[in-house]
Amino acid sequence: MSELFPDEESLETGKETAPLADRMRPRKIDEIVGQQHLLGSDSPLRKFFESGKFPSMIFWGPPGSGKTTIAQLMASFGDYQFTKISAIDTGVKDIRQVIEVAVRLKARNKHCLLFIDEIHRFNKSQQDALLHAVEKGIIILIGATTENPSFEVNSALLSRMQVYRLFPLSEEDITLLIDRALATDEILKNHVIKLEDREFLYAISGGDARAALNALELAFMLASNEDSEEMIINRSVLEKALQQKTAYYDKSGDAHYDTISAFIKSLRGSDPDAALLWLARMLDAGEEPRFIARRMVVFASEDIGNADPFALALAISVFQAVEMIGLPECAINLAQGVTYLASCPKSNASYMGLRSAQAAVSKGASSNVPLHLRNAPTKLMKNEGFGEDYKYPHEYDYHFIKENYFPVGFEPRAFYFPGNFGREDTFKKRLESFWQERYKKK
Repeated sequence: MSELFPDEESLETGKETAPLADRMRPRKIDEIVGQQHLLGSDSPLRKFFESGKFPSMIFWGPPGSGKTTIAQLMASFGDYQFTKISAIDTGVKDIRQVIEVAVRLKARNKHCLLFIDEIHRFNKSQQDALLHAVEKGIIILIGATTENPSFEVNSALLSRMQVYRLFPLSEEDITLLIDRALATDEILKNHVIKLEDREFLYAISGGDARAALNALELAFMLASNEDSEEMIINRSVLEKALQQKTAYYDKSGDAHYDTISAFIKSLRGSDPDAALLWLARMLDAGEEPRFIARRMVVFASEDIGNADPFALALAISVFQAVEMIGLPECAINLAQGVTYLASCPKSNASYMGLRSAQAAVSKGASSNVPLHLRNAPTKLMKNEGFGEDYKYPHEYDYHFIKENYFPVGFEPRAFYFPGNFGREDTFKKRLESFWQERYKKK
């Protein structure tokens, strides 16, 4: 459940048998690659390191951006006992045991730095179990999350912690990291290694330091079996080492936007087969499934709308399932949503209606609410005529009465034009019968 931070001697013990990513883990803050907005001169974390005292904080950033490394160095610099737990396999009982140990340490004037990986996976009761210990300084809590803590960490705990954003490593950062490994690692430095196609190595790492080093190590192990004085590590070797034809897919570049564009256009074009292919492409390349699910929720309203109102409910259900299940199984939920949305009748009428209404507002449409539509909670307002002569539709046949609901001085006009497919065909006939003059102006 927990893992104590090793001392310098144990770090050296078995070093050559440890994975490359562990062998290259920084032992000093100046060895950390990237995150200079937090660790550079006059930056927040640099000042904490200089003082040796740290507040509780949350590191929000993608995998391989340095969250665990920074926390370990904090424990080392601050002379704290480092305890690491994962939110995936830790319960409230485990948290209380850690706090009990921290209380005993504090009595001996020793402090505990508790690092919780994936803190966003803690439920409310688990997060609440930490509140008192954090508030009283019994533990220094460092939480790591890949999700926006504003949504995933409850406000009570969040208010007691500083939040620092970490970013994916740049291509220059990854290059520096790889060059350092080739030059200084106890194993790699003893070989002549020619690394080709560094751009591809960066692309498959996605700015993740650990992924880049793991890929390099696997490729080295494969290349070292070849009878050659010079080891050539190119794209072909990297793909063999990773056991797949890795998709060249930069999640912050054109491939990302082009692929999601093709995916959405396939849904809009009612082609479930093409949409499934683009879905598989994105998942294979490591696209965040929640990003795909969010785009599907938007699509359900923008491109299907009231032609099939259930589409939005299904898209939201898929998004919730993706959050609950996670990969790899949530791909099945995504596939269900994709095939349904692609097969639905399409309408952008509600979206275009919003755009038309927004254009009218931007051109200075009146916003003066007529007296008969105003709320009248007080006697004075009633005396002023607020709500007077308002006709309650449920008291009339078909629960409808012709009334003017537009602002004062604004000529009634149609913004929403339902289509001829799905539920919207029914809506169209109903609205045209209620507002005949308005729809004749189309």
